[in-house]
Amino acid sequence: MAPYVRKVRTASGATAVQIAQTVNGRRTIVEHIGSAHTDAELAALIATAKSRINAGQEHLDLDLPPMEKVRSAGEAVIAKHSSELLWTTLTDAYQRLGFDVVDDATFRALVCARLVEPTSKVDTIRVLDEIGVDPPHLSSIKRALARCVERDYRRHLSAACLAHVTADGGPGVAMVLYDLTTLYFEAEHEDALRKVGMSKERRVDPQITVGLLVARNGFPLDLHVFEGNKAETKTLIPVITGFIERHRITDMIVVADAGMLSAANLNALEDAGLKFIVGSRTSKAPKELEEHFGERGNYIADNGIVELTRPMGTGQARRDRRVVWHYLWKRDQRDNRTLNAQIERAQRVMDKDEPLRKQRFVKVTGPQIGLDEQSIQRARAAAGYKGYVTNIAPTVLDGHSVVAAYRDLWKVEQSFRMAKSDLRARPIYHRTRDSIEAHLTIVFAALAVARDLQQATGMSIKKIVQSLRQIHTAVIDIDGHHLTARSPLDDNATAIIDALKSRH
Repeated sequence: MAPYVRKVRTASGATAVQIAQTVNGRRTIVEHIGSAHTDAELAALIATAKSRINAGQEHLDLDLPPMEKVRSAGEAVIAKHSSELLWTTLTDAYQRLGFDVVDDATFRALVCARLVEPTSKVDTIRVLDEIGVDPPHLSSIKRALARCVERDYRRHLSAACLAHVTADGGPGVAMVLYDLTTLYFEAEHEDALRKVGMSKERRVDPQITVGLLVARNGFPLDLHVFEGNKAETKTLIPVITGFIERHRITDMIVVADAGMLSAANLNALEDAGLKFIVGSRTSKAPKELEEHFGERGNYIADNGIVELTRPMGTGQARRDRRVVWHYLWKRDQRDNRTLNAQIERAQRVMDKDEPLRKQRFVKVTGPQIGLDEQSIQRARAAAGYKGYVTNIAPTVLDGHSVVAAYRDLWKVEQSFRMAKSDLRARPIYHRTRDSIEAHLTIVFAALAVARDLQQATGMSIKKIVQSLRQIHTAVIDIDGHHLTARSPLDDNATAIIDALKSRH
């Protein structure tokens, strides 16, 4: 069968134009002409494909002659089509962050391609081809992943990230934020790294635990991978001490959530000369506040602060810790709405209108099912309060400043959400520890580039990519003369380019 033009819709929404041929019932792609994002581009690519097919009828079907030998004199042909502005924006940011320190063009291509469209390493070749970037061969990609681990790229990237945040105008590392997340695998069996462990999504699949350290503005500084069953409290110290030892940091405040709260962790941070602000478990509130309220009554103003001292640890490891309890009326209302819903559900279980499950406030004593009134009372007493444990003196940081510093912790969660959604961090195509580590190093670098571009433009990385991807650059060949044309910038693209120019 003679060659024919084939149009294929791609995952990115573009239309790929190919020359195909069917031989003995099997379709073969003879040549990929290009990908179109507009009707005009599609028409031009189809015309080019038809021109090549018509010219090739005098030759063997699979031996089409070069364009310049078959087209008519003066005929304009698209010699190259690309999203050059998008690619330049991404690679410039990569270089601006100092990531060229790893000196690996294939690694850079994998990082930037992940920002365009996160997919498997094999499919990354298709992504790069669609935007007009010469993709590396699959064997080159595999070698780059091996180099990433062998040469410890993440350590070099982390150093570049630190240099970026400590440069003029950067947030510095006087305060850093730390948090954890889990990434699961659809695998039947555990191994040395992928273990079944505590999952907020209540999954029972093997997983890994990922710890992320960020600057106060959410810019990533370091990333560590742990076994899926590693306790949260056991991850903080290796990450923090490793970071300060590598970069010789002596003065830093570490902010972490209540999952990291243990006497051993706090003592280790303090012994390393560091300050900390760690969330306190709300269940501690009623008992700790009881004495305060007994002396002064239980009234507290909205946005009020109560400061107490809590002994933590035993024996020689025991140390007194400053605890700041913060009260908000809005938080009180929200907590009580949640409590009321939980009590109603417990009541339905008690009335046998709902099956017995592990519900809060349900008390089972032999055959009897009832409400746990003491737990309800303690929860009511804690409504509206959030606590923080710190070793920073009140003369240095008052209670409200401690609260304000802890609130920045949401920026770590935001970075995790970006990594999980925009960059699809879950390493579903990887099985060995080295390949998982290499994959997450690519995600770490892509997250840094995304954060840098977002902070410069005020736009999400998704919007930046969507806006710039539709700006196309075409190289048009007319009798050996090359002309370059680019589609006009819309308002979003103009705003992005202007914002990035102002940084230089």
